[in-house]
Amino acid sequence: MAGRLSGKVAVITGATSGIGEATARRFVAEGAAVMLSGRSVEAGEALAAELGESTAFHKADVLRDAEIGALMDAAVARFGRVDCLFNNAGAPSRGTLETVTEEDFDHDMRLLVGSVVFGIKHAARVMVPQGGGNIINNSSIAAHRVNQGGFIYAAAKAAVSHLTRLAGSELGPLGIRVNAISPGAVATPIFWGGSASSRTLSDAENLRKKTKMEGKLKYSTPLLKNGYVDDVALAAVYLASDEAGFVNSHDLVVDGGRIWQFFERPVQA
Repeated sequence: MAGRLSGKVAVITGATSGIGEATARRFVAEGAAVMLSGRSVEAGEALAAELGESTAFHKADVLRDAEIGALMDAAVARFGRVDCLFNNAGAPSRGTLETVTEEDFDHDMRLLVGSVVFGIKHAARVMVPQGGGNIINNSSIAAHRVNQGGFIYAAAKAAVSHLTRLAGSELGPLGIRVNAISPGAVATPIFWGGSASSRTLSDAENLRKKTKMEGKLKYSTPLLKNGYVDDVALAAVYLASDEAGFVNSHDLVVDGGRIWQFFERPVQA
């Protein structure tokens, strides 16, 4: 039986952990060929080897326009085309409103917003000549509410959500759909310093932190349940598939209703 993404080629940034890794696994299970990208060669090559011949890994720093361009070129060289780009790479912001420096601001905006801008730029360069494609940007409910994520992080994600609408309007007539996903509080390494930090910890310590975070997050949604990376990955499968052929310039919130909950229930023992 053909998968929902059979015959499609996807590029996923930040693919070596968390939401990116879960999405890569789902895309492959649904029949896509996937170019994985990230900064950890060891993690990326290990995941590509595990997922099989329909995947490959290309190291890229999404802070650099040229490296994003080289990533897209590598995907075309390996698989012949690119049908979907998932701009997923990101990290917590460095500064608070009181402490942010020029260096913090430049880094965070380059990582969280610039990577999306240049990802869209290079995806369009590849997709327009081939007749179309689709782009998915990983935003956040921090773009839509207060008390969710850092000050700069939230502002950057708001920019990502609006960039999605702008790009979808501009590229839609060229056959390219552009959508976003805004996850809620999903227990990923971003909550304990990001993927680079998590790789310095043992599996047991990462599991301990994840379990503790899940216990807290359970009470942050009206559903009184945790969200998981696979919930976001399944949303990405939908947006990447032909089933979403009439969905464009949309920000799909995947958060169990947290976006409307502006108070926290007490964590039960």
